[in-house]
Amino acid sequence: MAFEKGKSGNPGGRKKEKPFADALRVELAAVSDQDSRGLRAIARKVIKRAEAGDLAAASFIADRLDGKPAVAIENGEDGPFETVSRIELVAAAFPDGGVSE
Repeated sequence: MAFEKGKSGNPGGRKKEKPFADALRVELAAVSDQDSRGLRAIARKVIKRAEAGDLAAASFIADRLDGKPAVAIENGEDGPFETVSRIELVAAAFPDGGVSE
């Protein structure tokens, strides 16, 4: 069934509910009093782990401060980006009657 031109296949869009993120916000609000001492304590712990050599903690800090690094994707021989206009799934029949994808 094809979609009508100009009409979304998902008119409601992505779900707005994010229960885990909502639960984290509630718990962070409970940890953090009005001067944010609780959140600062959490930040100090992440920094201490990074200083101790925890690469995941260091990456976490860098991602929050600088943003995640861009990732180049190469999909062609003539240059880093080629437009993909068609993708096919081909099944080959073997002499013994088997099929391979």
